[in-house]
Amino acid sequence: MEYGPDDQVERDAPASPFQQLAGILRARVKRGDWKPNRAIPSENALADEYGLSRPTVRRAIAALAEEGLVYAVSGRGTYVVEQQPKGAAPNE
Repeated sequence: MEYGPDDQVERDAPASPFQQLAGILRARVKRGDWKPNRAIPSENALADEYGLSRPTVRRAIAALAEEGLVYAVSGRGTYVVEQQPKGAAPNE
């Protein structure tokens, strides 16, 4: 299921809360809510914003990291990866 950047997590939806949050955050990254190489909100801030526990938020962020959309810097936060334009070759 596709999620939009302005969606909210629904407790009674068929998808788990972490899957819903991952979809919402993915849409926000793609919309450009957070610039490349800039931090996204902290786990605590996202947990408060979406009414979820930190482990649920952490799992959603981990899913985005596996997809290559964000990366974590220990002790600093989670940052948006700079996206390559479609059809562009990665830098060597």
